[in-house]
Amino acid sequence: MEVRAHLKCSERQACKLMMVAQSSLRYQPRKAEQDKEDAARLKQLALENLRYRSPRLCVLLRREKLINHKKVERLYREQGLALRRKKRKRIARVAMERKLTERANQEWALDFVADSVASGRHIRILTVVDVHTRECVALVTDISIGSGRVIRTLEQVIEERGLPERIRSDNGPEMTSRAYLAWAMERGIELVHIRPGKPVENAHIESLNGRLREECLNVNWFRNLLDARRRLAAWRAHYNEKRPHSALGNRTPSEYALAIASAALCIAEMGRGGSIATPSSQTHLPASNQRGEVI
Repeated sequence: MEVRAHLKCSERQACKLMMVAQSSLRYQPRKAEQDKEDAARLKQLALENLRYRSPRLCVLLRREKLINHKKVERLYREQGLALRRKKRKRIARVAMERKLTERANQEWALDFVADSVASGRHIRILTVVDVHTRECVALVTDISIGSGRVIRTLEQVIEERGLPERIRSDNGPEMTSRAYLAWAMERGIELVHIRPGKPVENAHIESLNGRLREECLNVNWFRNLLDARRRLAAWRAHYNEKRPHSALGNRTPSEYALAIASAALCIAEMGRGGSIATPSSQTHLPASNQRGEVI
């Protein structure tokens, strides 16, 4: 009796020191065996359903017995049943300093826009803009546009406008293909790829795409591919020649391009010793009638 009383006294002191209830001192957990059974059943269900994760396995286990979802999650992790999630591989791009443009053909920007025709068939639209003059230099529409078609389109634009110094684009497969990279290297064109998830780094083409979507794609119903090409060509002509652009002093891109070309021509004439009032014989002037009006 004295020994038991001594033990009880020491237990009380230990409980006071540990600041726990005396009734919990002799508590022995009885969930070890139950956890083993639940863990074994959970592992069996996971082997039968290899791509099921913790929430779905919990539903299957609850059909057999009442169990807490937190316990299932704990056993799921202890058994090492968590599936490995594959992370999407992204191209690592370093942020490049944005260079200001001073003339036409210094930088082009290109991107793709998606839409559909009346039959539900999807179409792709390749948009190319001159960053300095804001001219839409190309607007190609087709069912599918690969890197080869992009190269052919750029070659046609180069024949009309000249060679650009650099081209800015995203990291799509058309812009990172070997054929496209080899073509740019052969032509001596610098390729500027923006960082993934940073469309603001290609703001000029995003602005053009927004105007295209709002003013053309959302207000037209294309019967077929040919109808889409015709309407988009008409919108491109309107955008370049009639639509005022606020960033250009409410001038159209064509008017602005003509103005900077005339200014560059005057500077070149003055550099050769000529004058603005009396252009040299090499300067091509538009024909005029007797009144002095341009024909």
